[in-house]
Amino acid sequence: MPDLVDNVLTKLAVLIAEGRFEPMETDGLEIKPVPADSGSWRERHKSINAFLNTRGGILLLGLKEQGEGEARRWVFSGYRHEAEEKLKEFSRLYTDRKGAALDLREAFPPPQIREFQGGQVAVLYVDELPADRKYVFYRGEAWKRIFTGDHKLSEAEIERQEEYQAERWHARELEPVPGATVDDLDLDPLNEYIQQLNRPVKVETIKADLEAARGFLERKGFVKDGQVTTLGMLVCGRHPGDRLGFRCHVHGYVDVPQQVAQDKQDMIGNILPLMQSSLSYILRNIQIGVSIAGGGTASPQYPEEVLRETVNNALAHRDYSINKQAIISIKPGLHISIRNPGSFRRHLLIEHPDDPIPLRRIIPEAKARNPKLADVLRVYRKWEGKGIGMATLVNLCLEDRIDLPSYRIYSEEVCLVLTPGPMLDERMKTLLASFDSYIAAKLGGRLSGEQQLVLAYLMKAEWANEQHHYTILLTPDNNHFDQLVALERAGLLLKHRLSTAVQPIYLADRVLMQKDYRQELKALFGDVSELAPLAGRCLNVLWRHGKFSSQRAVTARQAAFALWHEEKGAPQTIREFESFYRKVKTSFNKLEKGEYIVRESERSRGFVLNEGFPADHLL
Repeated sequence: MPDLVDNVLTKLAVLIAEGRFEPMETDGLEIKPVPADSGSWRERHKSINAFLNTRGGILLLGLKEQGEGEARRWVFSGYRHEAEEKLKEFSRLYTDRKGAALDLREAFPPPQIREFQGGQVAVLYVDELPADRKYVFYRGEAWKRIFTGDHKLSEAEIERQEEYQAERWHARELEPVPGATVDDLDLDPLNEYIQQLNRPVKVETIKADLEAARGFLERKGFVKDGQVTTLGMLVCGRHPGDRLGFRCHVHGYVDVPQQVAQDKQDMIGNILPLMQSSLSYILRNIQIGVSIAGGGTASPQYPEEVLRETVNNALAHRDYSINKQAIISIKPGLHISIRNPGSFRRHLLIEHPDDPIPLRRIIPEAKARNPKLADVLRVYRKWEGKGIGMATLVNLCLEDRIDLPSYRIYSEEVCLVLTPGPMLDERMKTLLASFDSYIAAKLGGRLSGEQQLVLAYLMKAEWANEQHHYTILLTPDNNHFDQLVALERAGLLLKHRLSTAVQPIYLADRVLMQKDYRQELKALFGDVSELAPLAGRCLNVLWRHGKFSSQRAVTARQAAFALWHEEKGAPQTIREFESFYRKVKTSFNKLEKGEYIVRESERSRGFVLNEGFPADHLL
């Protein structure tokens, strides 16, 4: 099977033959000619430092970009054998923050020389350093990889990493399991791990027996001082349930009024089978629709990738010092919750519940709670080290594929709640439509689809914070940065008063967030406290449309939909909604009779507020 480098070289050969240029470099691939002088080599050393500190990568030497504009193209420059010593010295070039030299040979699989276009190119593979070894420095500076560029790590980032290393007691996956010895390990899953580790370059031999594996087990943290660790038992332990208790349990149940036996399941096992069985349990029990656009294909309520990464991250980040099981609860059609032993680090939480605009936000972080376990899972492509769980959740929200995810935080547990999408649901569409005139005046036009999603995310996050749910902070360093800038410039976004330059906290325009127009209605009608609560809520809808919408008039049915979505979510049955609609229609009749509202015109079915309301007329 061709590997990544094969594919890249095949593509480059085509581009060179056609004299064309296409971007090939990524955050994990650097393509450069063999440096001709020390200064150019230092630039390569900097890139390798960035790979080590970020997510690893590949340096491909022997090709270069040439020309500008339409004349820009890839050119084969070739590998020179005098560069061999330079390739070998990479693992000795880097230091810790104090300048002490480091031996990083484990992060550098043997470089390769490959045939290409009648010559050769060199391939240098660089593994990401484990979280407990970051950051490393080159000439006194540490670098990170962002897209195709190398950027200096800030002092604040370096200090946060040092704080993280000081907190490594949280990494309880390295604690010895009482009474467990090497004989409690299973050779087959251990060798399977080594096979995965040897992709794409062989770095370890398959073990004939556990005695031959002892040095490898110690080096990887599976065994410590002769005792098997939690990590070792999770990855390749025999009968892990006997040794780890609830630490290797996931309990699943379907939350319905009348449960049956098959709705419940206890999953027990090593970490990889446990991840797969947990995902399979969710997929079996969520609702599946049929996609017309997809020619009748099955369409799960939740994207499978978010379920997979949510399960993987839950088990990768849980606190293994707590002898409790993870719990998956499925409420069909409403939500999935995954309750996990552990907590968020305090510096990741923005908590100001008593502020006039309450804040309960979580700052996404890429650092693993269990760094050695994360290294194993990365080998199996089960964890990517980019804060991928939260990043994926936010991205899927802003692609309108899931609704807002939120967290509940307990004393020793964190509960993630996933709600089926879309983010831009009927409530948000109806609400934003009721402000279309106001938005157009501030923005100078209509909202784009991405701008609607950004506003919807921030508005829903604030509503969730009011209900004691924590939400993921939407930051400028994501794919929707342009929308944040444009919306803030138009005044449709603002920063919370507790926002900082390092951690901006965005809020939707306060006009868009206002739900209650009691004071404005009082100025028009006098005391409205005697009105029935539903009638008052109907007046709120009419006020909003009258002041902020291009469609000023509102029918009773439109008001019923707006109020239903605001208060109850999507109607579960037509009968349920029709019953509510009749109540709204009755309220409209009474408001019309009391002259609070009038028809927009004689033939119109829509109503507007009566600006000429007689103050002495009572409902």
